[in-house]
Amino acid sequence: MPHVLGAFVQGVTTVNRLLFKACSLLLLVIVPVMLYAVVARYGFNTPSDWGLELATLLFGPYFLLGGPYLLHIGGHVNLDLVRQAASPRLNRIFDLINYPVIAAFAAVLLYYAWPFAVQSYDLGETSYTSWNPIIWPVKFVIPAALVLLFLQAVAEWFRLLFNDLAPPAGAGVEEGL
Repeated sequence: MPHVLGAFVQGVTTVNRLLFKACSLLLLVIVPVMLYAVVARYGFNTPSDWGLELATLLFGPYFLLGGPYLLHIGGHVNLDLVRQAASPRLNRIFDLINYPVIAAFAAVLLYYAWPFAVQSYDLGETSYTSWNPIIWPVKFVIPAALVLLFLQAVAEWFRLLFNDLAPPAGAGVEEGL
């Protein structure tokens, strides 16, 4: 792989891995907040106005920003029965087609997500609940995650195109989240 492309592939994957690890820390907030909301509601009959909403607002970024790195490590949903029956050459052809489709899908979604996030910011959008937090920052995570997904799909396509099938050191769920 040419040096410039190698640096691009490594850089995109590193950024997505770091975001994946940072977002996994959101679970340290989401779980206690949900626990508090459930115990308050059912144990003390005093439901919180903010618990479920905060957990929902944090789960969105957790889910969206973890996706691009999951594409790299193969942690997404896959047709395993088809993959196992196909030869390595055919699986490579599938991937050479699949990554551009993923990139195109992310680009189309980005086209619609960006104005959605900008409109939310312009309106100073809040959730309109009794807690009423601002939600436009969370909406900007959508286009950011789509850009990262697009870049990771391109990086994976280059990695596959140049036969660099070995993932970079430290890539994989076995290292821990």
